[in-house]
Amino acid sequence: MSAQPIYSVRDIRAIEAQVLPDADPPLMERAGRAAARDAARLLASRPGPALVVCGPGNNGGDGFVVARELHRAGHEVTVAFADDPARLPAEAARAHAEFLRAGGRDTDTLPRPPENGWALVVDALFGIGLQRPPEGRHADWIEAIDALPSPKLAIDVPSGLDADTGRRLGACLRATHTTTFIALKPGLLTLDGPDCCGEISLQPLGIDAAAHVAATGHRIGRDLFAAHLHPRPRNTHKGMYGDACVLGGAAGMTGAALLAARTALWLGAGRVYACLLDPAAPGVDVIHPELMLRPPARMPMRLRALAVGPGLGISAEAERLLQTAVECDVPLLLDADALNIAGRWPGLANKLKARRAATLLTPHPAEAGRLLGSTTADIQADRVAAALKLAHDYRAHVVLKGCGSLVATPDGRWFINTTGNPGMASAGMGDVLSGLILALLAQGWLPEAALLAAVHLHGAAADRLVAAGIGPVGLTAGETIPAARGLFNDWLHGRPA
Repeated sequence: MSAQPIYSVRDIRAIEAQVLPDADPPLMERAGRAAARDAARLLASRPGPALVVCGPGNNGGDGFVVARELHRAGHEVTVAFADDPARLPAEAARAHAEFLRAGGRDTDTLPRPPENGWALVVDALFGIGLQRPPEGRHADWIEAIDALPSPKLAIDVPSGLDADTGRRLGACLRATHTTTFIALKPGLLTLDGPDCCGEISLQPLGIDAAAHVAATGHRIGRDLFAAHLHPRPRNTHKGMYGDACVLGGAAGMTGAALLAARTALWLGAGRVYACLLDPAAPGVDVIHPELMLRPPARMPMRLRALAVGPGLGISAEAERLLQTAVECDVPLLLDADALNIAGRWPGLANKLKARRAATLLTPHPAEAGRLLGSTTADIQADRVAAALKLAHDYRAHVVLKGCGSLVATPDGRWFINTTGNPGMASAGMGDVLSGLILALLAQGWLPEAALLAAVHLHGAAADRLVAAGIGPVGLTAGETIPAARGLFNDWLHGRPA
């Protein structure tokens, strides 16, 4: 999977404004034809009548072009359009008129499905400009077509989905396929977007978006960290791959720290320490005796990377240890309870900004809300903005976990990960992610590359397990550790993944 640029709606509009005056054929014609090709591909495997549902704006115009092209290709097409043609934007009005001249017909009611159902439903009600919940008949139509068992192709974005944030605005279509234009939008890839968009087909329409507006967002692909992917030399030793330490594991939560430490071991850190707060913690990990277990008072001073938080707990000792860790001049990863402590420590942001070594934060939405003094709902309302604010306020590299995990950098760039599956909604997955990041930092990876690779690898490992019939329901965090090791070695040696 290669990295791809992601653009906000505002940037897409800026690109369109630069391209529109000289576009030949016009952008609506290009978009409609491209979507029609995708529709025809879907109809090839499921022949029968198609329903195209058009709205009052330019997205509806795209739909009229789709309907015209399918009609000309010999497909049986019904168009549902409940608005006044005289009030359509000029280009959409032309597309509507051309559809009628080509012999097409439309109806202002949503027709009942034929006996065997629609072979395909094309959603061209609302596009990327929608900012409020659909209302009235349009909302009713979205809910009605959403309930149909037919395959559904959304044009540019499923109607009712915020293209910038991935939020359902109200009534919202869950498409099986989405044809999107010019470039990816963040809302297609995060929060509710993946559930609503289905399989995404990107159609650039002959436009080089980067030639008009530079992208600050990208979908994560291996090319973003390929410079670090190379086999180890034969003349090598463990000291070359760094000493890593996990600080956490309070009473009743030692498993979290051990998961992170075991992961760092499996992903190639040279030596891995687990400093466990629980006074009754074992002195050896019988599953992995290679790990060095010790109390926090004996945390080694010469480390290449330190992770604080897995199973740390909320206690006076935990706060004291976190304060000590912040003073360490090594790359520092804060996760789990370290983030919860940080959220109620007003001076932490300034301490982190003053650090010379890199700081990495890996919050889930609730933890992010505490760090920013807001709520989980606020974070989820605009995940890109929240991740960027965290990166800025704490001068840190950030992973905002969730569906379409966000990576943000202190200089204002952001990335969305598209690997992973619902099986990862299980205990301990965040600890494994911390271990992956820690291992790469210990091996000398730059913070940005370590975050991008670890997030991408973690999801890809879970995907590999599901493809092999393991999960998604019941997939455990521990199972992703060997899967990640195998996949990582495939990457390093250029083997097919």
